[in-house]
Amino acid sequence: MDDTQTTDGIRGTGHGHRADGAYDFAALRAREFGYLDAEGHTYLDHTGAGLPPRSLVTASAARITGGLFGNPHSESPASRASGLLLAEAREAVLRHFRADPAEYVVIFTPNATGALRLVGEAYPFERRGRLVMSLDNHNSVNGLREYARARGASTAYVPVSGPALRLDERRLEAALTARGPGPRLGRGRSRGLLAYPAQSNFTGVRHSLEWLARAQERGYDVLLDAAAFVPTSALDLSRFHPDFTVVSWYKVFGHPTGVGSLIARREALARLRRPWFSGGTIYAAGAQAQWHVLASDEAAFEDGTVNFLSIPDVTAGLAWIERIGVDHVHDHVAALTDRLLGGLAELRHSDGSPLVRVYGPGAGEPDRGGTVALNVLGADGRVVDDRIITRDSAAHGISLRTGCFCNPGAGEAAFALPLSRLRAVARRRLGSLEEYLEHLHLPSAGAIRVSLGLSSHPKDVDTFLRFVAETYRDRVPGAAGLTARVGC
Repeated sequence: MDDTQTTDGIRGTGHGHRADGAYDFAALRAREFGYLDAEGHTYLDHTGAGLPPRSLVTASAARITGGLFGNPHSESPASRASGLLLAEAREAVLRHFRADPAEYVVIFTPNATGALRLVGEAYPFERRGRLVMSLDNHNSVNGLREYARARGASTAYVPVSGPALRLDERRLEAALTARGPGPRLGRGRSRGLLAYPAQSNFTGVRHSLEWLARAQERGYDVLLDAAAFVPTSALDLSRFHPDFTVVSWYKVFGHPTGVGSLIARREALARLRRPWFSGGTIYAAGAQAQWHVLASDEAAFEDGTVNFLSIPDVTAGLAWIERIGVDHVHDHVAALTDRLLGGLAELRHSDGSPLVRVYGPGAGEPDRGGTVALNVLGADGRVVDDRIITRDSAAHGISLRTGCFCNPGAGEAAFALPLSRLRAVARRRLGSLEEYLEHLHLPSAGAIRVSLGLSSHPKDVDTFLRFVAETYRDRVPGAAGLTARVGC
């Protein structure tokens, strides 16, 4: 679809497009996110959660209060009304990703983590099989290794390298072609599963989607974590064909929360073996004779009653984002990210030493999203404790993220932690996170993450740059009075 068209094909400027075809994001912010400026708040955590547009929230309330919707596991009028909206939502998701319904199916989950669990618990890992993962992965992807290990499969991590912390493609090729007979997993794949993110939730680096086909050619299924990628970029499943793709919809358009999706190739889904059954996943079962037959479609993976009052909001959210144009969102966020990175590079103490250290791709580098990880450096050149940034930014009305962002591998690479030290600490049974940090010789629990989205404005970037300069230039902040960390 042309990104200057509305979803019904009408070209025009009625939804914020200017006469030159560009999108007016300032008008969008005033119309849909006016609560930000009304409260004087600077929101810089779009990778954590998108913000809800006013129109989606009011439309959701109007739909729920203006109709009758019941549990879809029935044939009553109220149930049929819910069922129709659920079917529309599945079709909308497939359309958005240009996914052929003959090839792909949509399973609704509570979030991306729930989608990952569905794959992990049902994937046919075998003793000679392999789970290959990027070192740059969210912990919800890292958790797949527990399912693999429990079934005797080996696990291999592919490192990231260079200042941009990109996936080491030479090492990835080696991991995918490592010798070994591999198990037979039925039709199609025979070696195991590759799991990696389209975009890092730590550094914002975008890992090549070309590895999807390469891994499949080498006998692997591929699980793509698209949660950080799809809020600002188009994912075309008619061009790229991951076996499993996971997303969380609140990260895309803020509302609803509690709804994610597993978009799975039908062929790959047929190889999964669920470890249990529940209400909604079967079409017949017996108690005394202890038998059951799973449903033959996506229902076999949707445990219990799906969130039938919120899932229709995904349809509305996709129509809303498509009227704006995902390509317009991408260009908007890319411009703001370059503005941020350029400004950070210019921040200096009076002696000329850098005020910040950025992890990941710099300004103007290709293949990066709107997530920027950094540390503030004191006048002595040392990293300022992330808890200080948390405290001071909150006092200035700035929402950002600090810590390790549930991505320990990217942090280990960013801080150049040697494997020997990591293994030594792993063998210890320490009583607190502070003790672990001390043994790792880390000055902070992680980094500061600033992430931009469609509701972001240049003044958000400028506010953050001004905050860092005015608060930390030529200073060595002390850690006195900071509370102990309880987790990362």
